[in-house]
Amino acid sequence: MHHPTPLINTIVGAFILSFIFGMLANRLRISPLVGYLAAGVLAGPFTPGFVADINLIPELAELGVILLMFGIGLHFSLVDLLSVKNIAIPGAIAQITMATILGMILSWAIGWSWITGLVFGLSLSTASTVVLMRALEERKLINSHRCQIAIGWLIVEDIVMVLTLVLLPTIAGILEKGNTSFGTLMLDFSLTISKVITFMALMMIVGRRVIPWILAKSAATGSRELFTLAVLALALGIAFGAVKFFKISFALGAFFAGMALNESELSHRAAHDTLPLRDAFAVLFFVSVGMLFDPMILIKQPLAVLGSLIIIVVGKSLVAWTLVMLLGHSRQTALTISVSLAQIGEFAFILTGLGISLGLLSNEVRSLVLATAILSIIINPMLFTLVESYLATQNEEEINPKEINEEEIQIPVNICNHAVIIGYGRVGSIVGKKLHDVGIPLVVIENSRPMVESLRKKNINAVLGNATSEHIINLTNLNCARWLLLTIPNGYESGEVVTIVRKKYQNIEIIARAHYDDEVNYIMERGANQVIMGEREIANSMLQKLKNEIEKIKV
Repeated sequence: MHHPTPLINTIVGAFILSFIFGMLANRLRISPLVGYLAAGVLAGPFTPGFVADINLIPELAELGVILLMFGIGLHFSLVDLLSVKNIAIPGAIAQITMATILGMILSWAIGWSWITGLVFGLSLSTASTVVLMRALEERKLINSHRCQIAIGWLIVEDIVMVLTLVLLPTIAGILEKGNTSFGTLMLDFSLTISKVITFMALMMIVGRRVIPWILAKSAATGSRELFTLAVLALALGIAFGAVKFFKISFALGAFFAGMALNESELSHRAAHDTLPLRDAFAVLFFVSVGMLFDPMILIKQPLAVLGSLIIIVVGKSLVAWTLVMLLGHSRQTALTISVSLAQIGEFAFILTGLGISLGLLSNEVRSLVLATAILSIIINPMLFTLVESYLATQNEEEINPKEINEEEIQIPVNICNHAVIIGYGRVGSIVGKKLHDVGIPLVVIENSRPMVESLRKKNINAVLGNATSEHIINLTNLNCARWLLLTIPNGYESGEVVTIVRKKYQNIEIIARAHYDDEVNYIMERGANQVIMGEREIANSMLQKLKNEIEKIKV
């Protein structure tokens, strides 16, 4: 007997199409994001064939945004966020203002009313959290100062958009119907601000104690399923509560939930356990964008699409670059931030949807916003590649130390016959402690600032950054080190590091960690002396313990 299963049909269809087109995009050496968008267009109502549920998939995509922002929050502390307030607050407000003005000018040229132009301009002003985080993660910049600035910038944009969504119905009443007072507008504004501040204070004061306690209790049960369930329940529950009771966004709620867990020892485990779900549902975000796209807008309004795209890619980028440079940051940071924000996403769709429901926008305006959103998302990885290529042409003599590593000026270590450990998690800390106890000098490369600060307090040399950066590797004085020990769990990232090191340091002994046979082969092919696979070593240790009993059985 057949049962209607719209949820299953939507998930299965979206994942299968995303995989096929993602693989095709990868084969063509372009970003998989383009493939996911193409999958959405194919699954949408404007193209023939399979049509996913256009109401369900945006909600599934929202799960990806929640888990993504929760994971990002795990890497940030309140101190990190406050450290970039002097650039994030004025930068985000100035960029939103300029993009909105440019959008209003374009809408005036098209012939729309100025209130339509206001909503249209606001929808072009905010960047997509998913696109930005994907770009920074792919380039190993999540723990960088540039990422802190970008996250702070996004948080300010999110707060402005939350205020906009709350105030827009009131503004529409004042401007269109004249039945709402200015006092009501100010009251709504004050209430929204107070709710945002209350939620943030609640998470930073109460959440920082309660959330780690709940996860510690779930971890103490020894059940991995219960721990993972606790992480998901907290991330999704707090995000839902933020929307339900405080009227702020899912993304903002999830981000502060992650921040509340930042200082807990369980934060790394929480991030690791939610990673597969986060990645899977984040893909659905791009599918949902593609599904809403009507390709006919490119034929009906080509000049409007081009104008909107110029505002997003050129206008927003120039504003961001100018502000970052004026506030005294490096060219590297200015370029990264400006390119990061040269796209639009989630809030643009929410805002245009609200505009249509209030009678302020037409479906044509939403199609225009969606078209420019898709094009900007497609162009964004290309812009990152151009920036990376440009920065790669700048040699160290042309770039000052602040340009190379704006996070902090790190002095190269001046020791020899030492061990370099990459990653100081569960495995790295055990190895490092043993080597330190027997008097072997250590240099640790870690991308967690709190961990680096903790090691330095113990007089252990620690470098903050990602080991796939040649500049970071060079700080460890590898030319006279005895060993390079890669204890990070990602075998393919270890392979990248081995490739970089072997080109310059032929004699150092490299020992790496892996989980699977294909990772072992990948790392060995790139020049490692030895790769240790955890499961294999556990089996060998067990057999060694049983050696005497096995010998007796043989006799």
